[in-house]
Amino acid sequence: MESTTYSHFDASHSRVHIALLRKVSNASALRARIIAAATAEGEFGESEREAVNFAFVDPRLITSKLHIETAIIQALIAESQGATRTRTVHSEILYNLNPTHNITEAIRRYGVSDTNTDVLVVRIDSPGLSSQEVEKRMLNAIEGTIVPLTELEHVTDWAAVKKYNKLNNEVAVKEAAKDPKREHMIVDEIVVSSVAMKSVMN
Repeated sequence: MESTTYSHFDASHSRVHIALLRKVSNASALRARIIAAATAEGEFGESEREAVNFAFVDPRLITSKLHIETAIIQALIAESQGATRTRTVHSEILYNLNPTHNITEAIRRYGVSDTNTDVLVVRIDSPGLSSQEVEKRMLNAIEGTIVPLTELEHVTDWAAVKKYNKLNNEVAVKEAAKDPKREHMIVDEIVVSSVAMKSVMN
């Protein structure tokens, strides 16, 4: 897990933790828990919402560490300006990753699915919540193994990324089709720019 402090944001949202988990075995149960927690009432509801207070992202659609970091930064900017389109800073990350402005589609497409065996997890909080505690809570919610973020390159589904971002007919992408490494670099640059520009294009 990697942890970074963004001191120029409010302290309550200045610490970001990112982890890639593989060999995940409870994605279906986790998704059901997230859905149930959203409407659960009373102390139980509060407890459940805190237990799943993360952004659970399908890493197959993430092209690089910069891609997810850009979505996180945009979510933090929106939060600091009171301009979020979703209920939480964590769901705002999913919204930012999606090329359209459809929130339901963003959560369905970029959030955890029943079949995920790899999950990218993000927690935004204050520096008062230690990395050790974040990791503990993370592993209480999701059954999997934390691996280095560099393993993301083995998880990305480039065909799906191109499909959802409508890049199959992009000239630069088509011209690089015979050179996968170059094609992936071009696709990454396009999707990262798309996330960075989304708030401007609203």
